[in-house]
Amino acid sequence: MRVVVSVGGSVLAPDLDSGRVAAYAEAIERLAADGCELGVVVGGGGVAREYIGTARELGANEVELDQLGIGTTRLNARLLIAALDGAANLSPATGYDEAAAALRRGEVSVMGGVTPGQTTDAVAAALAESIDADLLVYATSADGVYDADPNADPDATQFESLSPSELVDIVLPMSRDAGSSAPVDLLAAKLIDRAGIRSIVLDGTDPSAVVDAVLRGEHTGTDVIPTGTDEPTYWTGASDA
Repeated sequence: MRVVVSVGGSVLAPDLDSGRVAAYAEAIERLAADGCELGVVVGGGGVAREYIGTARELGANEVELDQLGIGTTRLNARLLIAALDGAANLSPATGYDEAAAALRRGEVSVMGGVTPGQTTDAVAAALAESIDADLLVYATSADGVYDADPNADPDATQFESLSPSELVDIVLPMSRDAGSSAPVDLLAAKLIDRAGIRSIVLDGTDPSAVVDAVLRGEHTGTDVIPTGTDEPTYWTGASDA
């Protein structure tokens, strides 16, 4: 099974806690031990936002701000690579061909951002499409996809499952506002729709939630299921060990 996991920077390293990074590395190693080929895309989180905010005050333009964000995602990716202790590529992949080459070598392929104007949400979806991944998992600080921002609307309702096109329709109005509350960004949703990638959006605060979702399809988040697809057969034979 080939899987791409997108780990938000605020999930992996909200306060640069080595224990949290090590726990994520252990979860990824568990998946690899169960036979998963893994691509992991790491976000920038709060640290990236702090750098971007400071640089904006200093007059940096949008491309320069994006480059700061990309640099921070790659720093976070290096933390994860260090915790994986030789199981991953030596340095974060800077493009999709480089990431795919790491997979062919039998490594966990870790990367951060790639290019200005593209979030790590979109990078994860593009990577999943480029390597024909069976599953794309977004480990975020939100427990799935809602019809409104649950932090602002107490009546917001979580979706148990959606089609990729429905995900695009939900994300589109959310993406128009600065500081978007969308669980994944619009470009990522469009790439998921274009490629028909089965995806899961879940609360990744506990790394074991990612393991349960990938190996057994068990989670409390939202399934994004392309029309006409069956439940993956690899879940039925997953090890409970």
